[in-house]
Amino acid sequence: MIRERFPYYDLYVSDFGLTALTEGLDLADSRTDLDAAVRCATEIADWFEGEGAVELGEDARRLLASDLPEHVLSTVWLSSTGRAFDPGHHGMSCRAWLEQVSDVATARLRQEKRSYVPPPVRPVRDAVLCRAVVVELRAMAAALAGASALPDLVDALEQVVTGADGDLGMRLFLRTLKTQSVPVPYERYLRLQELGGQFGFPAAVVHDGLDILWPAVSTSRWRLHGDFGLSRLAGLFTAGWHHRTPGQAVEHALVGDGYERPPGSEAAVLLEDTRRVLDSGLSDHAITLLWLAATDRGYNIDRLGIGGREWLRQVADRCEENLSAVAPAYVPATPTPAGGGDEVLREIREVAPLAVGTVISPAFYPLEGSKVMEALEQVVVRVDPDLGFRLFLRTAAILGLPLTEEQFARYGSLASRFHYGEQHLLFTVHHLVQRT
Repeated sequence: MIRERFPYYDLYVSDFGLTALTEGLDLADSRTDLDAAVRCATEIADWFEGEGAVELGEDARRLLASDLPEHVLSTVWLSSTGRAFDPGHHGMSCRAWLEQVSDVATARLRQEKRSYVPPPVRPVRDAVLCRAVVVELRAMAAALAGASALPDLVDALEQVVTGADGDLGMRLFLRTLKTQSVPVPYERYLRLQELGGQFGFPAAVVHDGLDILWPAVSTSRWRLHGDFGLSRLAGLFTAGWHHRTPGQAVEHALVGDGYERPPGSEAAVLLEDTRRVLDSGLSDHAITLLWLAATDRGYNIDRLGIGGREWLRQVADRCEENLSAVAPAYVPATPTPAGGGDEVLREIREVAPLAVGTVISPAFYPLEGSKVMEALEQVVVRVDPDLGFRLFLRTAAILGLPLTEEQFARYGSLASRFHYGEQHLLFTVHHLVQRT
């Protein structure tokens, strides 16, 4: 049960330890009595068959091992819980409450090993990391002081960072920004995410609950890493897709903004892709063929009597509904086709002979690889070279077409031209390259 604490994202996808406890108390409006607070601590200690007790106990003991005075401990506790639970109302000092939290964690760990004794605390005192937290804290000092009635709040948080533990101090700072509803500018949010990554935090520890001042939604490729848009949606329907309905798969695609892009970004990108296709002169047969190929017949719209255009209209409608809800100010622009069509056509035509005789879904209503390549050429010429290239990459992966290192290098140049993320090719066709 004793393990290194870094990186936390190996185990957690959201907050953990003492700050998970403060969040739980803050969210549960009615859980303000002592028994309820202890139950909340017990629940967190029980996470992952007792693994949650490691962080919970260590966090509490790091504060207890420090020389921080009671008023500092009380201030940061009240600020991080939004005053949802005040130990003073139950005749306890904050230090006594932290001792009880530590005891809860120890008791849970002793269920696994009866002889368990809490190890010495290992506070994070890295000067560079702690200084970086203090810089961000001071940058938000005025906003924090204006949002909270607690006296000397910023000073108390800084004392935790410098006098107890930089890791926990960072998380208590984040919790306070959330409980006090302090608006955080986008660029500062990105710095907080970068700093959280250095501590090994899951991205959700910074993101979830923070009042981020997002920039306007756009279809920029900035901060994209893997696939996106229509080609990404197609990927969600391959290999025995795990969503109960097609609508749920589309919903999953629409929340693919990640932690760095404004809400609605993926919906805008997907809407742009679908509009390009719908506004083109591409035939319904070609659209259907491309969808079936890009999904490896994962969602057989043709067997359900749904045409390709009808399906994409459904997708576009759902994108517009999502954008109306999360980014009502967004106004879709008329997509401008990307350049590079001749280069994409050359790459498709170079591998087209390899597709002759290949079949997508050979055991179930097969699709001839050569016919798919012809349809991809139509996308490049009549719709958009960028979208044609992305669908080509998906098709090449589904057909398992071997690629040379020279071809892959050229694909990298095209990917850079279209502003794909650095992991786009890695997750699509890198495995097809025949090494010499």
